[in-house]
Amino acid sequence: MSTRLETLIALARQWFGRLAATLGAGARALRPGAGRIGPRLALLGVVALAFAALARHPPLETVPHGELAVRTNRLSGGVQTFSEGTFLRLAGLHQVRRFPTRDQVYRPAASASASGPAPFQSAEGLSIGVDLSIRYALDPRRVTALAGDLPEDIEHELVEPAVQGVAYRLYAGYTVREIFSVKRDEIQRALEGALRPRLAADGIVLRSVQMGKVDLPADYRRGMDRLLAEELETEKMRFTLELKDKQVRETQLVAEADKVRREKAAEAAAREQVIAARAQEEAMQHVLPFKQKQIEQRKLEAEAEKIARIRAAEGAAESRRIEAAGEAESRQKLADAEVYRLDRVGRVNAEQMQREGVLVTEHPLLIQKVLADKLSERVQVIIAPPPANGGFIGSTLLGSK
Repeated sequence: MSTRLETLIALARQWFGRLAATLGAGARALRPGAGRIGPRLALLGVVALAFAALARHPPLETVPHGELAVRTNRLSGGVQTFSEGTFLRLAGLHQVRRFPTRDQVYRPAASASASGPAPFQSAEGLSIGVDLSIRYALDPRRVTALAGDLPEDIEHELVEPAVQGVAYRLYAGYTVREIFSVKRDEIQRALEGALRPRLAADGIVLRSVQMGKVDLPADYRRGMDRLLAEELETEKMRFTLELKDKQVRETQLVAEADKVRREKAAEAAAREQVIAARAQEEAMQHVLPFKQKQIEQRKLEAEAEKIARIRAAEGAAESRRIEAAGEAESRQKLADAEVYRLDRVGRVNAEQMQREGVLVTEHPLLIQKVLADKLSERVQVIIAPPPANGGFIGSTLLGSK
């Protein structure tokens, strides 16, 4: 149990003790002749009434988180402040008021629309709606001193009049275009700067002021839409021209860069050719003697090859003459050998024919045998009657008579 609660219970016990003593003394004074039972019954009745009063009006009151309670003593006028916790409250003696310590948000709904019941007025006299959000909170350090003067509905009786008094006057000094876009941050800072001291005088701390949606009149919005469309078209044309100009400049720069690149390339190629010519000239100084030596060497090689070819041709001709002579001699020898062979063959054939003639003369049937041998290659069996006169057997086959 907290120290504050123990103190409150002790004070309640002392108060009830004093109340019971006072009531008992009053009952004895009213009935001096009564017995001992009368004062006890009176005391019990008083105690019952006290408990009934406590049940209907409990002396302890709890302050939740986010609230602040201010207790005022009706007799002495003393004021005490209680934050989160429990404190003693006696009905008829103490007056208690609760105040929120959390941040509160006030949004004037009547001024949020241009066609609402209480729109703001611009410097041109046009009705506009602005969605304002006023975030505020009570100053806990000043609540004790201002508790008796603060109204019950702080938002509608303090914050709303202050906001309307500042906002209507401030918006009347700006045009619709400035409120809508150009000086939006400036107006928001001006509202916050004007409201802060005015609310601080009533013990209210201004946290922030936020401007939300700005609702414009329908005619003005249509005109602004047309103007914005024309401005966008103008901006588009300007950007298109700038883009074309940049493209032309880019083409010029590319052409200049290409020109410089080609000039540099031509210069580099010329330098390369000059360097190559100089290198070739220097090389020719060493190459020419070498070439001359090569030419002389080739001449000598050509003379040597010519002499070699002549000697080879002479050797070939001589070898062909020798071969021709050898071939003629060999052919002559072959002809002599052929003549000798033919002579010998003729002589042998003549001698053989002579011997065969003698043999056929002696044996005429040999002719039939020879004919049969010649025909035996084509005819296997020959049946022919012998001639009646004993002549040549072939005469019957040949059909001769």
